[in-house]
Amino acid sequence: MFKEKNIIIKNPLKADIRFGLVYPNVYKTAMSSLGYQIIYNYINEREDTYSERIIYPSTRSLETNSPLSDFDIVSFSLQYEQDYFHVLEILREADIPLRREDRTSDDPLIIAGGPCASANPLPLSDFIDIFVVGEAEAVLYDFLDMYSSLNLSKRRRKSKNNNGNKINNNGQGIDDDKMDLSPFLDIKGLYISEFNNETNIVLSEDMESIYHLTCPIVTETDDKDFIPAFSNSILLNVSRACTRGCRFCMSSYMYRPLRETNLEDLFSIAEEARENTGLNKISLIGAAVSDYSRINDLTEGLKERGFQVSTPSMRIESITRETLTALKASGLKTLTIAPESIYSLRRRINKDIKDEEVLRVISDAVELGFNIKLYFLIGLPYESEDDIEELANMMKQIDSMKYNIDSNFTSSIKLNDNSIKSISNSASENDALSSAAKSKKSGKKDKKTKSRKDKSRKKPKVSISFSVNPVIPKPHTPLQWEAYDMKEIKSKIKYLKKSLKGLDIKFDSAKMGLIQYVLSCGDKDIGDLIERSLNEKISIRE
Repeated sequence: MFKEKNIIIKNPLKADIRFGLVYPNVYKTAMSSLGYQIIYNYINEREDTYSERIIYPSTRSLETNSPLSDFDIVSFSLQYEQDYFHVLEILREADIPLRREDRTSDDPLIIAGGPCASANPLPLSDFIDIFVVGEAEAVLYDFLDMYSSLNLSKRRRKSKNNNGNKINNNGQGIDDDKMDLSPFLDIKGLYISEFNNETNIVLSEDMESIYHLTCPIVTETDDKDFIPAFSNSILLNVSRACTRGCRFCMSSYMYRPLRETNLEDLFSIAEEARENTGLNKISLIGAAVSDYSRINDLTEGLKERGFQVSTPSMRIESITRETLTALKASGLKTLTIAPESIYSLRRRINKDIKDEEVLRVISDAVELGFNIKLYFLIGLPYESEDDIEELANMMKQIDSMKYNIDSNFTSSIKLNDNSIKSISNSASENDALSSAAKSKKSGKKDKKTKSRKDKSRKKPKVSISFSVNPVIPKPHTPLQWEAYDMKEIKSKIKYLKKSLKGLDIKFDSAKMGLIQYVLSCGDKDIGDLIERSLNEKISIRE
């Protein structure tokens, strides 16, 4: 079974501009993207434009089954660097010339947007005609107005005579010609590869200027490969950008200033979206959701209106017990936080969160019955072997808290280089002393009863899982010039795997981290390697 609700159907023959919105990754990833759904609806609000979705590996639209070459504009949403390979695959499969220099005005105009396009367009600049640098709402309508005024769609809608020669709408023969893109230089926020022009990132002034999604596409399917991450949720965009300035994070440096959606507007958007979808669950979206100035009022207000609330992740330092209680009451089951590393390294990356603060949040979350997922980074600048050992001990201590260790004990802990080991040891010693005292007092007990009690005592109250990822230096961040040492990353992963047996932990690949690093910070030469990879195996050493 596969059904979609709220798709937009227009007559493509009546559209002045046909806009192919391509997501170069699989369906479940595409439809989990708030940005992708926003652009789809935002463009389709124009009467002169029809936007249809094309999702990898297909080269035909979901709405009308049109081939990619039928569209006037083909736009790629670049959320992940690894998708660059899929961009070229899609163009090749659609029989569209890969390189912009080989395309003519008879071919679609190829554009790209998204965080990767804004951060560093160079790796794909030989293949993409125009990059949108910044937020789509601040640029796209100006771009489409210019495209329309130049009559570019009418120029390319040509047919061929029986001899294969191109003819115009009057039946007259024409020569292949290049599309003149120079008029687009007047639009701020567009990087035009042909001219290698300078441009600044363009952002919406406030959250009233952005497009809020109230009629998202809802997917109904029993095929897990097609179920989006937020398939049963309304995505509520509470804010954009972040003020924290973590040294590794592009959002902190590229998309400032922080902009918040008005509280009452959020309630209205949520209620309108519920009417259009029938969904009662809300996922709060933003770079720092828990930093929203009225987060408790928001969660409480949504609960009063009958919504369940979830959020992909929260900032540790802005999480209060009151916030957790409100989120629990509104249906949140899993708390996701990112301590990143040990305290000394957190300070270096401008994430000055003390260990006792981390433990306080975890302790409160365990008491309230939350499952907890934690994200950590390895490969940070100045990270030593001792730091990795301390990180392993910290993770062990956090994992032990799923047995609901006394909150007064955990919240008073101040971790340093040696204290985590002593905490673990003293906790074990306390258990042993307590057991010995009870045994002396009560005497020998029935083995069966004792075994049953031991099993009960060891059963975790909640689940705690970990994700460990190599830090990837990103453009426009203070870490952009840092090296990526794959050999060292592999060694650290190996040590942690050995030290943390029995923990629920997932490690990102060191090799994939290197590929992402090269694609993030590379220049036009990387594009040549991407193109070569379509036909041959490329060594990671290249």
